Amino acid sequence: MAACVAVIAKENYPLFIKTIPTENELKFYYTVHTSLDVVEEKISSVGKNTNDLRELYLGLLYPTEDYKVYGYVTNTRVKFVVVVDSTNASLRDNEIRTMFKKLHNAYVDMLCNPFYKLGDNITSKGFENIVKGMLQQD
Repeated sequence: MAACVAVIAKENYPLFIKTIPTENELKFYYTVHTSLDVVEEKISSVGKNTNDLRELYLGLLYPTEDYKVYGYVTNTRVKFVVVVDSTNASLRDNEIRTMFKKLHNAYVDMLCNPFYKLGDNITSKGFENIVKGMLQQD
């Protein structure tokens, strides 16, 4: 399914990044970092259109030779970025949306932990298990 899943804070620093394969981890960090400009551009364009305020899914941010980068933003401006292998043609937009909804629900469940301090790196095992399930290869 996904090659990389990232959660980026409102202030654009990473809260959580998980990749498969791990030998290209730095490449995925760069890909996620460069996607933040596109996310900010899409957020600012949504702010101008009052019809799209409820749409959290940003869609395809940009394709590269090897990967496609998708984005999602919460109401509190926390950003989710998923990098998918571009050779996976069977992955549809609805499946990407479902992946983001599942990730968002896991993030909200993790925030409900009274011991989690807002803005800290995400270390929740439950959240990480859900992300690992998204990263599993078919």
